[in-house]
Amino acid sequence: MLTVEEAEAADHPLTLSIALVWAVSVFLWAGDLMRAEEHIDRLFSRAGHHSFGPYLAVGRGFQGEIAIRRGDAGSGIESLQNCLAELHGAPYELLTTPLTIALVQGLAATGRLAEALAWIEESITSVEANGDLCYMPELLRLKGVIALAAPQPDADQAETCLERSLELSRRQGARAWELRTAIDLAALLATRGERERARQLLDPLVAQCAEGLEAADLELAANLLQELR
Repeated sequence: MLTVEEAEAADHPLTLSIALVWAVSVFLWAGDLMRAEEHIDRLFSRAGHHSFGPYLAVGRGFQGEIAIRRGDAGSGIESLQNCLAELHGAPYELLTTPLTIALVQGLAATGRLAEALAWIEESITSVEANGDLCYMPELLRLKGVIALAAPQPDADQAETCLERSLELSRRQGARAWELRTAIDLAALLATRGERERARQLLDPLVAQCAEGLEAADLELAANLLQELR
């Protein structure tokens, strides 16, 4: 990526570490785990050489997220929990919310729903207190997903959370969060027999998204829309 190349050319270790962290975040979002791992290795090399402790912790957290995505939720959860404890102790809070989101996904995947919900509630309280609301749509979406996955699913609470997530993502102009939430809400509506409402929700979003944008989510939305026709 150009930013990483420019930081490397400037020969400024801290700037390069920061650029590598955000590059990994982009690759994880896009689902490109191989390139994410390559940049994590570069982050470890540079941050380790200069003893940038928080950046090393973030790298281990990223590794935990990748482990969860590849089906090794146990080690991924442990890595993320250790990472978050270290970052809170530093303190270095810049990336704790997205790393918490990864942890919640791992906990939910292993059926540890009560723990996942506790982490979500804590993160929601934190972002409301500090005003950093950019991740709130995704936190609300996950809260809705967890409500549906509970032993006694609460569809009404799930719909409320998803509607709040959708409203906030639209207000922020966060199309990526909006698309992801719309997929879950449309699926919920479809199970209730509200297929037309689900189609009306997804149709404009799929049409608006440029080819390749949020590719995995866009493909999922398009497939769901096809099933609803």
